[in-house]
Amino acid sequence: MSNVRRLTVLGVTAALAGSLMAVPAAARTAAPRPGPAAQDPATPAKTPVAVGYGGAVSSVDADASAAGIEVLRKGGNAVDAAVATAAALGVTEPYSAGVGGGGYFVYYNAKTKTIRTLDGRETAPRSATKDLFLENGKPIPFDDAVTSGLSIGTPGTPATWDSALKKWGSRSLAQVLKPAEKIAAKGFIVDATFRQQTADNEARFRDFPATADLFLPGGKLPVVGSTLKNPDLARTYRELGAKGVDALYRGAIGQDIVRTVQQPPVRSGVTRKVRPGDLTTTDLRAYHTLSHPPTHTTYRGLDVYGIAPSSSGGTTVAEALNILEKSDLSHLTEAQFLHRYIEASRIAFADRGRWVGDPAYENVPVKGLTSKRFAASRECLINDDKALTSPLAPGDPRHPTPCGTTGQAAPTTYEGENTTHLTAADKWGNVVAYTLTIEQTGGSGITVPGRGFLLNNELTDFSFAPANPAVHDPNLPGPGKRPRSSISPTIVLRHGSPVLALGSPGGATIITTVLQTLVNHLDRGMSLVDAIAAPRASQRNAAATELEPALWNSPLRKQLEALGHTFKLNPEIGAATGVQRLSDGRWLAAAEKARRGGGSAMVVDPAP
Repeated sequence: MSNVRRLTVLGVTAALAGSLMAVPAAARTAAPRPGPAAQDPATPAKTPVAVGYGGAVSSVDADASAAGIEVLRKGGNAVDAAVATAAALGVTEPYSAGVGGGGYFVYYNAKTKTIRTLDGRETAPRSATKDLFLENGKPIPFDDAVTSGLSIGTPGTPATWDSALKKWGSRSLAQVLKPAEKIAAKGFIVDATFRQQTADNEARFRDFPATADLFLPGGKLPVVGSTLKNPDLARTYRELGAKGVDALYRGAIGQDIVRTVQQPPVRSGVTRKVRPGDLTTTDLRAYHTLSHPPTHTTYRGLDVYGIAPSSSGGTTVAEALNILEKSDLSHLTEAQFLHRYIEASRIAFADRGRWVGDPAYENVPVKGLTSKRFAASRECLINDDKALTSPLAPGDPRHPTPCGTTGQAAPTTYEGENTTHLTAADKWGNVVAYTLTIEQTGGSGITVPGRGFLLNNELTDFSFAPANPAVHDPNLPGPGKRPRSSISPTIVLRHGSPVLALGSPGGATIITTVLQTLVNHLDRGMSLVDAIAAPRASQRNAAATELEPALWNSPLRKQLEALGHTFKLNPEIGAATGVQRLSDGRWLAAAEKARRGGGSAMVVDPAP
């Protein structure tokens, strides 16, 4: 992937012109770009780490981070900055997030020293049943489900933005959407990553005229260095700013979404079978975000907070941390550490698969899953001399028994891997960890005509059928149900004050990415940016553990294989961002050094 990310050609815009001040001096030199387009010298460069005062933003994209920083510079708080950053990502990262998707928002309030959350997950139509993806009693092909109206859930992202701003923000929706609106209107520079993602989706994009017109300008793949504009999305943002999110949930934007889902606008002569969905205006009107209490556990004297179900992220990270807390990870060899980390992940995923679903439909034992007692009953399964095998049977968090399992094992079902995460903090000490998504790269592939955004394929996160018919599956479709997610925005506190916030994209690998980054930093002594950059392993109660190339090609692989571990190569796992509060009051923003072309960490006032 290219290390040159997309940068706007706005100069950047008047709204973003001051954001260069947020970038450390060493990072201000313009990076070379292939093709004829030259980088504007006022455009902020990407850097994976920034330190300073006044607040911080970290995301995958320089334009998006700059949008959030500008809001902070103008007196906005972390919530305002997070929404501004997310809206900008909807322009420059449209295959990962946007108006047509959903997500989970975790907020630390510095004044009250409390954590609050928003579940902005998409919901199934109220007509949906457990047989949503079955035809003649059998699951339809996964690829057919992805590119269809069947996979599209009610978008939750606009409602999340609105709820967050009304509850905790200090700026209006119209104000925080302005930077993104300008980026959409003026355009952003295409990089190699964006071109490759478009190429990967070219065949299905061509089947939908609105998608092809937007992302295949002139009928061709966008050229690296060219400018891609999205005037339809600029108008959509302007309408949301002027009329509020009711323009979507009760107005014309929503009517356009429903029409698109029920009658997918395919090109003439298309051979792809694009099934319609049954999303209605009633489903849109009924949508609302949820404010569940966060998940909570302690780890090495710290308080770790995450998102509760419908996401499995908070409970699964907490359970794995509780298992790992039984070991002194700081003194283990690298092989011993990875063995313990892999086994804790395997166990936690076994329990996730059995117990976690939408709590409106399933009795999810959150307190049990995050309890020390349950972790102790599961930790004793780990043998330092031999790897466990998957699928591993779950335990019962309601009635923990030492080394006990309950019923039969079931493998982990598939979950798309393309999402985006941002973290933000402000001068008052408020912090946001926010992960948003349209599911896999390009979502459903279906753009709402005239609106400039892709619709999600989130309903494919449901199990199409039970992975093991003998085991209860809490993640089957249902009317108005939220599919289980692995999104894991996490905030860590010490005595009520922020230590760090963290999150990642990556489908089910989100959980392992957050877990491994946390223990790399808290136990293995790595700086936050190095903990993010370290090579990753991901075990999700599967037969094989996925390894990134640096571990695949390492002697560590053979050492772990000697214990019985089985591995397969994954070129890239996750793409984390984080912020950290330093002891002297400065903020440190951290992002990827290389994954997805590297991330963009910025602070308001850089300081050494």
